[in-house]
Amino acid sequence: MERFQLNTLDLSIMLGYLFLIILYGLYKGKRESSEDYFLAGRNMTWPIVGISLFAANISSNTLIGLASDAYNKGIAVYNYEWMAAVVLVFFAAFFLPFYLRTGVYTMPEFLERRFDSRSRYYFSFITVVGNIIVDTASGLFAGTLIFQLLLPDTPPWIIVTALAFATAIYTIPGGLSSVVHTEVIQAILLIIGSTIITFVAYTKVGGWGNVMTTLEEKFNSGYLSKSPDDMLSVIQPINDTNVPWLGLITGVFLLGFYFWANNQYMVQRVLSARSIDHGRWGALFAGLLKLPVIFIMVLPGTMAIALYADTTLNIPLPDGTYCANLIDCPNYTYPMLMLDLLPHGLTGLVLAGLLAAMGSSISATFNSASTLITMDFVNKLRPGLTSKQLVRAGQITTLILVILAAAWTPIIASFKNLWEYLQTILSYIAPPVVAVFITGLFWKRANGHGAIAAFAVGFSIAMVLVLNNINGWMPSIRNIHFLYMTGILFVICLITVIVVSLATAPPPIEKTTGMTWTRKVFEEETLSLQGVPWYKNYRILSILLLIATAIIVGMFW
Repeated sequence: MERFQLNTLDLSIMLGYLFLIILYGLYKGKRESSEDYFLAGRNMTWPIVGISLFAANISSNTLIGLASDAYNKGIAVYNYEWMAAVVLVFFAAFFLPFYLRTGVYTMPEFLERRFDSRSRYYFSFITVVGNIIVDTASGLFAGTLIFQLLLPDTPPWIIVTALAFATAIYTIPGGLSSVVHTEVIQAILLIIGSTIITFVAYTKVGGWGNVMTTLEEKFNSGYLSKSPDDMLSVIQPINDTNVPWLGLITGVFLLGFYFWANNQYMVQRVLSARSIDHGRWGALFAGLLKLPVIFIMVLPGTMAIALYADTTLNIPLPDGTYCANLIDCPNYTYPMLMLDLLPHGLTGLVLAGLLAAMGSSISATFNSASTLITMDFVNKLRPGLTSKQLVRAGQITTLILVILAAAWTPIIASFKNLWEYLQTILSYIAPPVVAVFITGLFWKRANGHGAIAAFAVGFSIAMVLVLNNINGWMPSIRNIHFLYMTGILFVICLITVIVVSLATAPPPIEKTTGMTWTRKVFEEETLSLQGVPWYKNYRILSILLLIATAIIVGMFW
């Protein structure tokens, strides 16, 4: 295949967008105080909150991961997307009000109020590490994949460095306000670009009938390991190596709960909401935006089989070798669709949207990680710092994180595909966190000793599993599906919290007052919702969202 090239129009659109988005980010930046810089002044309305959540989640790494998994294993990867709507309903109903009423800056700060400082510092450290090696590094890696097709002779480290510092230009000065406002623009571009690619791909393959015919042929020839029916079903057998149906219960929900309800990277947007209502409406709006993803981001990956399965490629890989067929390097599915199908000019626009998504993800993780380090460590070690000094500390922290993330990015290339990397790492991080947050909110007897014990046990087991994956000491454990392992780790950590909490003294009353959910909370909320119009009643909106989710899942059952 010929080398992809951008013409003057494409480059002009890309450079023009980059210039304007940096100016817009700087213009929208808030940095007068630490609350302005880290939480955008807590003044965001629900549409901004919702679109920002969606944009930060559907970033370049997720988009490339969805398309690659759909090409390689079918549309079951969509389970992570629709499950987000279910998780966000649960989050809006139970956790979000407590986060906003406490006025915290970070999730670790919330843990300290509910448990103790040990849990705060542990979770803060783990979250920062996760932000670097999962969110930021994967976003940089996704950008590298695109530019490797356009600039195959350019060393990957140069591309990574340029992408990292281009995003940092407006994140460092402007804070969360810059991040959130630029994400709104980027989300719109991303949706438009993905919709155009879907339409062009569908037209070029000659309709869905041709896609089905190709899937049947490739299954019969051994190119695909799944039949067309399995490739186009979200519900897979219990022994499926990708997303078994039982894994939806044991793993997908837990991973989603960590990502949407506990991860500073995502929750920080909700913390910026001007009220609990705006936070709830924004969270539910984000869940609604996740539902069409199957049509504009997942199915194009499957359609790519009809376009490229018989095409001999010469895709340059980061290690200097070349990939001859897309089935062997599925990470390039979405970049191939974009660069091959779209005409010049439109290519520049869609590429700008994809790079915008990458910038959205990276800038968000930079800001959230710098918030954690500044508020959970610097502010504790130097309590006398002024708001402006805290902002400066956050800016310096962001610069350091840029360097660390750029250095970690090349390691991701050792995984089969980007989606596998993302979910495997999260399956080790999420279980103890979810166990601690759930017991902390719903069980008054949970105490700081139980929380830190669960964190310690979860971390120890995770390290053993990581080493086992590398060295293969215990093949039987290594072969357990990561979605099942997520559930196993969660149960172990949940039992640890319960046993250790019961074996030690109950938590002080100030650790549970206003920090745990009770039936009284539900009853008071019910009274407050009386007379509220249905379109402002988050409970009714939640039910409608769940019904819409069930309809979409039913279509692809």
